[in-house]
Order: sequence, then C-alpha cells, then structure tokens
Amino acid sequence: MEIAANISPQDYERFKLFLEQACGILLGEGKQYLITSRLTKLLRDENIPSVSALLQAIEIRQPRHLRDAVIDAMTTNETSWFRDHSPFEILAKQVFPEMDGTGLRQCRIWSSACSSGQEPYTISIALSEYMAKVSGSALGHAQIVATDISMTMLATAKQAEYDESVLGRGLTAERKRQFFKPVGDRWRVTDEVSRRVSFKEQNLLASYAALGKFDIIFCRNVLIYFSAERKADILNRMALSLNAGGYLFLGASETINGYTDAFEMIRSPHGVFYRLKI
Repeated sequence: MEIAANISPQDYERFKLFLEQACGILLGEGKQYLITSRLTKLLRDENIPSVSALLQAIEIRQPRHLRDAVIDAMTTNETSWFRDHSPFEILAKQVFPEMDGTGLRQCRIWSSACSSGQEPYTISIALSEYMAKVSGSALGHAQIVATDISMTMLATAKQAEYDESVLGRGLTAERKRQFFKPVGDRWRVTDEVSRRVSFKEQNLLASYAALGKFDIIFCRNVLIYFSAERKADILNRMALSLNAGGYLFLGASETINGYTDAFEMIRSPHGVFYRLKI
C-alpha cells in the first residue's frame, strides 16, 4: 500500500497536540519528516493510508492498540553504553563513596527513560566496578528501577541480550569480556549486572508514587522533548521521589534553571549534577 507522505498543516497541529497530551513530547515546527519516518512502517502494517486517517482511527480507538503503538514509535530513541561518561565517573568517584559513608541500608536508583536498557545496565556495571575496588561496601544490595513509556523498548531491555554492533557503542573490550557472555551470535548481560535491575512501564506525566523513594534519579536527555511547564512539573515531582540529599542526573544539555529550586547544582571535576536541598 502506498502511504501518503504529505501532512497537512491542520493534521500536523492535530498530531502535535495528541503527542503532547499523550506523553508530553513537544514537536517543534517543521518536524513533519520525523512523523513520516517514525510512522511509515506502522501505517503500512496497519493498512492505514495517511496520518489523517491515523488520527481518525486514534480518535475512535479502533483498533484499540493503535494509540500505544503510535506513542511507542514516536518515543523510541537512540542510546549507548556509558553515554557521555561523566555521570558514571561521578557515581564511582563521588556519589557511591558518599553513600557508603552514610551507612545507607539499601540504595535505590531510578533510570527514568531506560530505552533498550543500556543506561540501567551501565549503572549496574559501574556499581560492580566500584564494589570490586571497595572492600565491605554497603551498596551490595542496591536496586535499580528502570522505566520507559515504550513497551517495545522495555521488552528489549528485559531480554538483556544485544547484537555485537550494539555493544560496540560505548562499551570497552574489557567490560564486554567481564560483564557479558555470548549467547549464540548475541551477548547477554551477566547475572551479576542484571539481577539488580527491574523494569516497569512509566509515563513521566503520570504519578510516580507507586515507584517508591529513590536515592539517585537519572533523567538524561529526556527533558529536551517537553514544554517548559511539563519540565517544571516533572522535576518537582522527581524531587518528591528522592530521599533527603538524593541526587539527580540530567543530560549534558539540560538544566534545572528556571524550572525548579528544589536542587542545588554540584560541580565536580567530572561534570555537573544536582542534589536535593535539605
């Protein structure tokens, strides 16, 4: 079936409104190409000829799974192992040692947009490396809760198996050898790394109450997709989800400035991160 590539200005505005209300993503002007590139396969698979017809189908909820499938396609993002390096250096050299010094019984970490799993597994690898160097660390029972709005990404992450090409994005040969094992032509995260990580579906616009409290939250390269109002809401609700003195990590191009005063900025030799004000 041939898919209509052109999106009328009216349908573009309708789609923008749908996407922001459904998951908070704010499309700017001139992003029609992103819609067509992300949705062409879905439209073909569902035998829907155009974005206009897709919007009509979503409005009447027929088929019922279509709304979630569109959100899934539009929120799938690229990721890598030890992305930007800085946050993981900060964890190993500053945050984990500080937590060990407090006698924390159990550290809980939230990876709030985990995509296909690289971020939470990277955090777990960083924790394993830290504990290998620090005898008697209290962080041995740490839990990492990884969430995403995309069920497709969560299914991939839970599987914990990756192609060689995926491992090549940010992972050293030594870490591959130590923290992965071959399974056929793929590589599986070791039990030591995966056992700390659990996965749940979570829309960042919805309540976080069921997730419980955390000591560290990763919300990296996510806020750039939201409006200023939604950024402020997310950051303030994440502040409520942190234990006293908890830490927040954002993407390199993201900031709390103008959105919340719940955190203090900390500059370390390895980069910038935030701590909940006490």
